[in-house]
Amino acid sequence: MGRAFGFIMLIVVVGLGGYVYMKQTQSVTAVGSSPTTTINVTAARNDLLALANAERQYWASNAKYVSLDELQANGGTHIPNRPDYSYSAETTETGFKIVAAYRGPDPKAPKRIAIDETMSITTE
Repeated sequence: MGRAFGFIMLIVVVGLGGYVYMKQTQSVTAVGSSPTTTINVTAARNDLLALANAERQYWASNAKYVSLDELQANGGTHIPNRPDYSYSAETTETGFKIVAAYRGPDPKAPKRIAIDETMSITTE
């Protein structure tokens, strides 16, 4: 009886694991209509994280946030050049918001991906 119960529990756990895995893969591939779009969106998110970290490092040294051009001029970071994305920043004395705007051909790709000083990424 104990072995049968253990086997049934194993089947249930594997089934639940498979269900969770499938839900997670659907959320990753739902970013665009092609794998290339998914890769580009992931790259843009990584770019935003790098730019936000550079802004935070600059703020730690100078107690202010600056535009992306000033950040690049001061040697803080390199502004990425992706074919389907353009980057811009809105800064104040107490915060920033960096936006990656999509201008590519995929209609299912997020049009704007943004990050702020709290390091939270939002997709529009």
